[in-house]
Amino acid sequence: MAELTLTTFLTLDGVMQAPGGPTEDADGNFPHGGWLVPHADADMGATMLDIFARADAFLLGRKTYDIFAAHWPRVTDSDDPVATKLNTLSKFVASRTPRELAWQNSTAVADVVKTVVALKQRFAGEVQVHGSGDLAQTLIAHDLIDEYRLLVFPVLLGTGKRLFGAGTAPATLQQVRSHTTGTGTVISVYRRAGALETGSFALD
Repeated sequence: MAELTLTTFLTLDGVMQAPGGPTEDADGNFPHGGWLVPHADADMGATMLDIFARADAFLLGRKTYDIFAAHWPRVTDSDDPVATKLNTLSKFVASRTPRELAWQNSTAVADVVKTVVALKQRFAGEVQVHGSGDLAQTLIAHDLIDEYRLLVFPVLLGTGKRLFGAGTAPATLQQVRSHTTGTGTVISVYRRAGALETGSFALD
């Protein structure tokens, strides 16, 4: 049975919008697109290669899919492991309206919650979500993510879309591993650990 994993790039204040380029996602007049690029290094690249090696299928939000579909089909090097995974494996795209998807092995899905349950039964390896901020809100609210892979960069933006929004379901996570790259990016992996636990430091 597959697990659903989420990999995303975040600033210290939790922004996940437009890390890869100035025009990647300008919603809300977001002015800081491309904030990740100066902090990318070989360690981050090795982490991403390891993550993609585990993929059996992808579940993507519509905007992330469009960004990927405009880039990865043009990477035709058969020795590129990320391009090979993205171009050949099944891609399921969260979309409330019917649409034509030209990228091979792509399927639009309207009911994300029902689809996740079916995908976990269908695939043996990981069903991976990358970025996909709006989709992530639905997955988080319904507690469907088995493992979070968060790359947190030493950047503050003060504005932009955040990973954990108002609809986040309270929960406890367990840190599986964590390390810091040479550019100061903290790469951490968390898994679900049950319901939120509370306590008190009060003396009475």
